[in-house]
Amino acid sequence: MIIALFPNEEIPSSYEIASQIQKYLAKKKVTVVAEDAKAKKINAQPLSSVDLKKIKFLISMGGDGTILRLSYKYANLNAAILGINLGKLGFMADIPADDIFPSLDDLLNKAYKIENRIMIECTTPQNKTLIAANDIVLHRSKYPNLIELGVFVDNSYFNTFRADGLILSTPNGSTAYSLSAGGPLLAPNMEGFVLTPICPHTISNRPFVLSSNMQMQIQNLSSKSIEVISDGSNSYSLKPKEKIFLKKSSKTFTLVKLKRHDYFSTLRSKLNWSGKLS
Repeated sequence: MIIALFPNEEIPSSYEIASQIQKYLAKKKVTVVAEDAKAKKINAQPLSSVDLKKIKFLISMGGDGTILRLSYKYANLNAAILGINLGKLGFMADIPADDIFPSLDDLLNKAYKIENRIMIECTTPQNKTLIAANDIVLHRSKYPNLIELGVFVDNSYFNTFRADGLILSTPNGSTAYSLSAGGPLLAPNMEGFVLTPICPHTISNRPFVLSSNMQMQIQNLSSKSIEVISDGSNSYSLKPKEKIFLKKSSKTFTLVKLKRHDYFSTLRSKLNWSGKLS
């Protein structure tokens, strides 16, 4: 088995932990590879030295943002991502630092499931495609006033929002920016999207859950260009009167979920819920 390990250079402890993981997996007869510039630091083989198609898993070390960056950089690899949480708040990276090695045992013993989570595809007027595992955000950017966005669902007019912007999130992204803006949590295996206004002028404008089979158009009705952002990284400037088209992508976002880490216990822990069984 070949596993690719990705320490996070922004987290000083990650290289030491990655070296321990490499040593542990090597004893289990697993070939560990890493990006060429980092491989020697953790005693792993260079990524370029193996057939990429034979890589079984990618192990991300950091937070949810690290997982997203890896998913884009190595989208051509047919390998699911396992997240070790060395960041502050991670819902996808749900393995805590004090449970790494028991979790690796579960991985090797096949005590896991593979989750294929839906993604959003956004097409711009110039036929540029943005793909998002978490969300597509339309935002006023440096424009000081509220913006106006006309929303159409399956070619039917839905509403015009006057707000700082709109978030269209996947279930995976419902624990990210959408949650901060007051959106609901969706179970990660749901087939739906959440449309969440950002600081709307009309307080009756509430988040709305749509079927993932629905297609959307969002038009910039403002007098200035606004920003369209995919997963907090890729951005596009949408001019006045222009529309973007949004739908469920044919691509999926693939994660390894160990049976020892329950989604709901992760929610309780990360969101500091105080409820308990009596």
